[in-house]
Amino acid sequence: MNIDLTKLNSHLVSQIEINQVLEVPEELLKESELLDLKDTKVSGMIYFDASDSYALKLQITGVMVLPCAITLKPVDVPFSVSIDDSLENIYEEMGKKLKNIENSIDILPIIWENILIEIPMRVVSEGAEDLSLHGDGWELITEEKPKQEHNPELEKLKELL
Repeated sequence: MNIDLTKLNSHLVSQIEINQVLEVPEELLKESELLDLKDTKVSGMIYFDASDSYALKLQITGVMVLPCAITLKPVDVPFSVSIDDSLENIYEEMGKKLKNIENSIDILPIIWENILIEIPMRVVSEGAEDLSLHGDGWELITEEKPKQEHNPELEKLKELL
């Protein structure tokens, strides 16, 4: 998502408006936990802040599709991300160095990093909580319900007491 900065650099405009639908490359999706991104919109602006450095103010909204933790079925999770900082601070938080910006900047890495931060740890689809989570010789053990194990040798000792 390249943004042309020539008008901003030449002070013809005080800010550059951004209002686009985000198209994420397949390679990025394959490297993440996301199955898909739907209806992802990016709106905001790039401007010079008080210290005369580039600043970015964005609102990113959309729906991420994640696998259910129990059934692995796709689950739609809406998200909304706000970014409001100087480009130098944003790149520093990402662990990268801000290159000399000439006439354009690619803000896709910034947007992608912020979307990845919003991925929840665990997603469960509707109705998956009510599933029978045991079968012949197996049972799903969760943190809420620890399984109590019985040792047959110790049961004989209990009879002696």
